[in-house]
Amino acid sequence: MGYVPNTDKDKKEMLRTIGVDAIEKLLKDIPQEIRLKKELNLPNPLSEIELKKEMLSLSERNADLLHHTSFLGAGAYDHYIPSVVEHLVSRSEFYTAYTPYQAEASQGMLQSIYEFQSMICELTGMDVANASMYDGASATAEAAMMALRITKRKEVVVSRALHPNYRTVLKTYIQGIGISIKEISIKNGVTDVDALSISDNTAAVIIQQPNFFGCIEELSAINTITKKFGAIFIASVDPISMGILKSPGELGADIVVGEGQSLGNSLSFGGPYLGFFAARKEYVRQMPGRLVGATVDAHGEKAYCLTLQTREQHIKRERATSNICTNQALCALAATVYLSVIGKEGLRKVAELCLQKTHYTQREITKIKGFASPFPAPFFKEFVIKTPMPSEKILKGLLAEKIIGGVDIGNYYPELKDHLLICVTEKRTREEIERLVELLKQY
Repeated sequence: MGYVPNTDKDKKEMLRTIGVDAIEKLLKDIPQEIRLKKELNLPNPLSEIELKKEMLSLSERNADLLHHTSFLGAGAYDHYIPSVVEHLVSRSEFYTAYTPYQAEASQGMLQSIYEFQSMICELTGMDVANASMYDGASATAEAAMMALRITKRKEVVVSRALHPNYRTVLKTYIQGIGISIKEISIKNGVTDVDALSISDNTAAVIIQQPNFFGCIEELSAINTITKKFGAIFIASVDPISMGILKSPGELGADIVVGEGQSLGNSLSFGGPYLGFFAARKEYVRQMPGRLVGATVDAHGEKAYCLTLQTREQHIKRERATSNICTNQALCALAATVYLSVIGKEGLRKVAELCLQKTHYTQREITKIKGFASPFPAPFFKEFVIKTPMPSEKILKGLLAEKIIGGVDIGNYYPELKDHLLICVTEKRTREEIERLVELLKQY
């Protein structure tokens, strides 16, 4: 709140209305031994003018994208967001809306979710999508849990080229339930197909496309091997890449998940994000979360409602497919508006610009002495660069020049110490790219 309107008189009136004469009376149930026995360590009061100046000064210490150029990737992407997106998601009908349980009073929100689901199906080549998940990591873990339910098997095969954070969330999900995770090695920046170890006990194979390093995986070949053993093929995808790549549905995926932040959602200290989740029709009753369906009302008019809610707070109870009982509706709405505004050709153009600018940047950086590209695999909007000195030092130097230079992936892959993951979106200009290259020449 920018302004608190409660005066001392208002507070006394509220206390009198509820039947107490002091705020302390409302705290009597809190044990004395856990209460703070001293004054809060707060600075002296400020006037409104002084306070706004102080808060602005504090906020200016943040490395925001109004003042910095971002080459950050690994799931956090600085894509352009058309102004209409913020305009529509800021409407009170949407940003104050709660769960649309009362369908007759929530048709607008239900329709927006239905349109989101439809667009995700079109992007991924799948038959059905849910109303969204928390983020790409939880969506990936939920996909693995769904595959375990479908196959009744006890093993999940995961590529080491899957985002490290996704793999960590997956391990958290399945710990203690007797499920094993088998990680497949990386060769030349992509999953080593020859090392793909699948058995009759494998419930699912999880591949990221493009993978954590930005490289393009051979989904079709991996799918062929997966299906030989009757396992579920799960693809975790970048939705922007779907503008130019074949959909995972076309390449045989059974479940498709991913992070939707790049679709009209801004970078804001790590969230909120949204995960999308889509699958083949035969698996719809095993899908987690909520789904919105189209139907007709009592007058025969088209209407929308929540359907197939296999959630623990509904009829399924302990047999629910997931304990995720919410979704990221406002972020999903932003994605829906974004996709509606840019359309199919716009998405293709964004993807092409990312591809072209990323390859230009990679070529220019690898011309610098000491900088090299370790992976020969094709890549989309991110690439890995080996640096001639500690990557952490380079990133600190770039940050001093107001450039967020990427991710030090040695923190995730010890064998890739002093390697940077650099992302180039359609927003990066030639001048910004050339400035990055010039600064790297100093190292």
